[in-house]
Amino acid sequence: MTGSGNGTGSPTRGRMAVVVGPSGAGKDSLMGFAARALAGRDDVTFVRRVITRKDEVGGEDHDSVSPDDFSAMAEAGRFAVSWQAHGLSYGIPAETLGAVARGHLVIANGSRSALPHFKAAFPAMTVINITAPLPILAERLEARGRETRDEILRRLERSVLSIDGDYDIVTIDNGGTLDAAGSTLMTVLNGWLGR
Repeated sequence: MTGSGNGTGSPTRGRMAVVVGPSGAGKDSLMGFAARALAGRDDVTFVRRVITRKDEVGGEDHDSVSPDDFSAMAEAGRFAVSWQAHGLSYGIPAETLGAVARGHLVIANGSRSALPHFKAAFPAMTVINITAPLPILAERLEARGRETRDEILRRLERSVLSIDGDYDIVTIDNGGTLDAAGSTLMTVLNGWLGR
C-alpha cells in the first residue's frame, strides 16, 4: 500500500472514499470484500450508482435508467456527482451528501476523470486507487472475452493509470490474492472507523 496522504481520518467525521482503478484491477471484487466485512454497520454506506446501462449487463449492481431519465434526474439535483465515460452516464445519489454529513464512511465506485467533481462535493475525500501489474490486468480482461489480448495490451499501453491532482490517495496493489488486497483495504477503512 502506498499513499500521498495518511489514509486516516477521524471516526467522528464523515468521509467519502472513492474507489478508482483501471478495468481488471478488481475494484468490484474489493468493494464486495469490504461490504461483507462491514455488513451490519449503520455508519458505513456503500453507494449504489445510477448508470445508463441495462441491468442485465455484467458488472456492478446498479440502478439502470434511460439517458433521458438520467438527464432529468441531473437537472432535478438528484446527484451529488455525475459524469460520462465510455458512452454511459454515471451518477452518485444526492443522499450520499447527507450520509457524509451524519459522519458516515461512504464508499463509491468512481472514475479518475470525475475526481474533481467528487472533491468539490465531498471535501473530506480519499481516493482508493486499486492497481495491478499490466500483465495481470490483461489476463483478467482477456478472461472477460470482450477483446483480443493484442487489443487489450494496446489499450492498456495507451491508458493513463496515474492520478493527477491534490488528493489524499491510498494505493492498493491487487495483483495477488483478493484476501491480501482485501486485508489491506480493511486496514484503511477500519482506521477511519476507529477500529
